[in-house]
Amino acid sequence: MNQAAEAFLNEVWTSIQEIYQKENQRINEIKDWSLLQAGVKDYLRVAWRKGKLNWANGKIHIDVHEPFSWSDDSYKYEAGSYIEELTEEILMQEFFPALCDRMEALFHSTDYDSHFFNYRFELVFEFEWKQSMQCHSRHFINERKRESLKQVLDQFIETKIKAELPVRPKERDDFFFAHCLVNPDLMEQKQEIIEPLIQRLSEKLRSNKERGDSWTYHSAVALKGWADERFLVKFFDRTGHYGMDWVLKPEQERQEPKAEELDFFLYVALAIGNKEPDTRKKFLDLAVQLGSKRATDYVKRGSGRFENEYKSSLIQAKANDVLQAIDIRIVTEEEAAYGEAIDFINGLLREGFPKGYKLKLKSSEKHYLPVKKLAKSGLHQFFANASRYPALYPKIAEYAELAMEEFAWYGDVEPSEKSVMPGTYAVLALGLSSSDYFPLFRRYMELVDTEHQSAQDDFALAFMEAHGVTVENMPVLVSLVLGSSDSAKPLKNITIDRAELVDSLIEELAAMEDYHRESVIYRLFGGNKKLAQAVKKESSPLKDKFAQLLALVE
Repeated sequence: MNQAAEAFLNEVWTSIQEIYQKENQRINEIKDWSLLQAGVKDYLRVAWRKGKLNWANGKIHIDVHEPFSWSDDSYKYEAGSYIEELTEEILMQEFFPALCDRMEALFHSTDYDSHFFNYRFELVFEFEWKQSMQCHSRHFINERKRESLKQVLDQFIETKIKAELPVRPKERDDFFFAHCLVNPDLMEQKQEIIEPLIQRLSEKLRSNKERGDSWTYHSAVALKGWADERFLVKFFDRTGHYGMDWVLKPEQERQEPKAEELDFFLYVALAIGNKEPDTRKKFLDLAVQLGSKRATDYVKRGSGRFENEYKSSLIQAKANDVLQAIDIRIVTEEEAAYGEAIDFINGLLREGFPKGYKLKLKSSEKHYLPVKKLAKSGLHQFFANASRYPALYPKIAEYAELAMEEFAWYGDVEPSEKSVMPGTYAVLALGLSSSDYFPLFRRYMELVDTEHQSAQDDFALAFMEAHGVTVENMPVLVSLVLGSSDSAKPLKNITIDRAELVDSLIEELAAMEDYHRESVIYRLFGGNKKLAQAVKKESSPLKDKFAQLLALVE
């Protein structure tokens, strides 16, 4: 071998071994391995980065995991004068083949922990010259390890996924299972194979919302990773800020996508759409660029399962279930127009249209409900406008019953503290307008996710301003404060100054668990201490009633 190439190789190999020894010690200390984790290391990049003033005054860069384009976590080493003697011919005919031979031998060896290497490994070599850079890569596969992982995965699916409850996978397996599903070395990439497995595990985790949300996140990330790293890179080049956008490669540089691959890409776009509607739209637009007629239909008309358009002299309406969007234009601002619009939406929901849709409204009227935390979205505006007409209350109530769903959110805002459960605006509009819909209000508060939604914290204040505090509406007020989030503050300007009001409150609290009683007292009085202070200040009979109330929470 050329002396300069040999010197470069020895320098690089010594550095790799030093790094790997430290990494092996760390990996060897890991105890709780997932059954589906064949190994850790699947990437190595060796690079020569030229110096700023003189290309030969650069450094050797070694990356043991695939870096982000905007980061630099490389191990850096000095090189000897041999660098100046290297040529492209020497590097490609002598250095890189020798590095590949050493790396492949190490990859298949038992020198390190059994979990050190994954079954697949990529070796990348880059060398910067004065005005150019060469880049080459080689992939290695440990077929024995791959086949072993595939057998473990098949058994895992039969014994942990398909098996009946109470059998569930361990939580640490969720991430690796999701990524195994989108690995073509292990699974056939078809919706009819992958989707039932994702849904099966989702169903098994339904009773544990936190774990279920985590699984939904892992599966969405894995599907998106397949799209970004295995599919789109074949047909598009990354562009834009942090390479987040895609531009179609020149025709001579790309192949026609295979039908089954394009079908799976469309499935991925729809599957992640609930969590990332913008990504869904972007993926569908990219599929359109690749000539997908189905993607074009999805963008323009939806899946075809629903009546997607309605026109009259009063309104114009469109619906797209794939994009989970409804567009409504109110042509004439009158009761009948909103009645037709609600009928259109209710008809969609009865047929199974996604409840977490986004509504785009064109209306000359802009009314909103008196709750500070609510987003001023098209959905909010629509139901605030519609609630001006009491004759429409039954239609709005029907909508609320169809729309309400626990652990679901409208798509009218980016996920944030303003996210609300489907049906929120309709329920609130009715509850603030008429006592006839107090039972509906209470059902909503029983469903609302108090851990992940906080907009309802201000409902009680709006309710009191609309209806006051009375014996008759005390059950509703209690349900409103009980359905608040943990971050809710005590209500201001609430007046409970009559014995009969305290009696009705005691009656509501009597059947509750202690922690629920404490929550109600905190929201209404500011806590037990402040209630105790009220007991001392008041005179009978209110003093005695407050004392009875305090006794319930002490």
